[in-house]
Amino acid sequence: MTQTDARPQAGDTVSGVAEGDVRGKGLGKGSIGLVGNAVIGISTVAPVYCLTATLGPTVSEVGVQMPAIFLAGFIPMLLVAFAYRALNKAVPDCGTSFTWSVKAFGPRVGWMCGWGLLVATVVVLSNLAGVATNFFYLLLGEVSGSEDLAALDGNKAVHILTTLAFIAIATAISYRGITATKWVQYILVGLQLAVLAMFAYMAITKSDEVAGSLAFSWSWMNPLGVDSLAAFTAGLSLSIFIYWGWDACLSVNEESVGSAKTPGRAAMLAMVVIVASYLVVAIAAQMYAGVGTEGSGLGNEETSDNVFATLAEPIMGSGLGILLFVAVLASAAASLQTTFIPVARTVLSMSTYEALPSSFAQVHPRFKTPGRATVAAGIATGLFYAVMTVVSENVLIDTIYALGLMICFYYSITAFACVWFFRSDLRGSVRDLFVKGIFPGIGGLMLVAVFCQTLFDMWDPAYGSGSSLFGIGSVFVIGVGLLLLGVVVMIVTQRRSPAFFRGEVLTKSTPALVVED
Repeated sequence: MTQTDARPQAGDTVSGVAEGDVRGKGLGKGSIGLVGNAVIGISTVAPVYCLTATLGPTVSEVGVQMPAIFLAGFIPMLLVAFAYRALNKAVPDCGTSFTWSVKAFGPRVGWMCGWGLLVATVVVLSNLAGVATNFFYLLLGEVSGSEDLAALDGNKAVHILTTLAFIAIATAISYRGITATKWVQYILVGLQLAVLAMFAYMAITKSDEVAGSLAFSWSWMNPLGVDSLAAFTAGLSLSIFIYWGWDACLSVNEESVGSAKTPGRAAMLAMVVIVASYLVVAIAAQMYAGVGTEGSGLGNEETSDNVFATLAEPIMGSGLGILLFVAVLASAAASLQTTFIPVARTVLSMSTYEALPSSFAQVHPRFKTPGRATVAAGIATGLFYAVMTVVSENVLIDTIYALGLMICFYYSITAFACVWFFRSDLRGSVRDLFVKGIFPGIGGLMLVAVFCQTLFDMWDPAYGSGSSLFGIGSVFVIGVGLLLLGVVVMIVTQRRSPAFFRGEVLTKSTPALVVED
């Protein structure tokens, strides 16, 4: 594949924005509509994978209040989504959190916000690739009936090579453009939602056939029913994580039909579909399996990391049960592919505004994608996963546990950026006060609270894999260390790109709102 230099010039602007310092990137405009955009958001969240990995741990923390906790975790995400929607209307730039926080708080806060997104995404990509490999061999074993095939995942060399292959395939699809991404996602997301609906229906209809099953109660929807604040916070942290990724809708704003409005609407649509799926499946699984700690109970620690593997055959039978394994594999693979979208476009935007090396600002002349940024993200993900798996699987596990810190970090900054960016509009109307001020502000404060509680919990060596360094939990060391590494990289970058950090490239200002359509 060849690439020519398609860097945007200083005078190029994003349609719909009055400020001259906001630049176009050369991406394929009008490539995706509302439904395609929402599908990308749903896919990035990976609902089937998130459910099979979190149903058990959440029940272990909060018991039958699991549906309430899933709903509680949705609230800060919804409030932050108001911030994303308002900011996108004003500045539909593919750099999203990076660009908006620079416009609100200046280059250093914006750069660190972008760093938080990049680090979180690379860690998620590596995790998704590993999960896709796990379920690939598990599915092969189920279909063939061969334990030897399923056991191949336990061979470290085979596992790493297969994971790198998944990363390469996802990188190649993302490289070829948003249109290729869209059609792949229609199939994979459609499969996921169909299998989840089938699973929920069959679980509810069979809920009175097994020991330990529960009759539905509206009390399950009451978050105040959780026994302790510590349990509530732990459950909320898990719940927030399973909503991460919906903001991928906004990363394709410059490629969307109606870039100022469509991405925000798509994000809201994606979140409604996701929370509805989570609540229905959580209630159905709890009705069928109960919350016991033995057998198929959701509180059984031996099966909590993959609940669907335990419930697939009892609920759906040996034939249809395989569909659930297929859906988990499709969920991980689909999310792996779409998660390249926000990281590549954030790198593209940061490079365009001279916050990263200019070589990443190149857009492929045919596919209209951030080609170099996408390939760089793929290489970084592959190297990270391979090195971490070889060096220490405990470190890899703890890095994944540190994800919550990164997510709360850049989401909260974006929420507060909205409040500050639109501060002069808040007295204009009651709607502006709530949509641009109160809702994002409360969402940001909630995420800050989770951030602080997570920091406190991470200090304990028992958090995560149980590893420690000088008596401090390794998850804390990794999480804080990655943020501090960002400070170091920012200082080095500042020496190479002083104009950006002097605020000369992307200014700290509030542009006049010009909405397309």
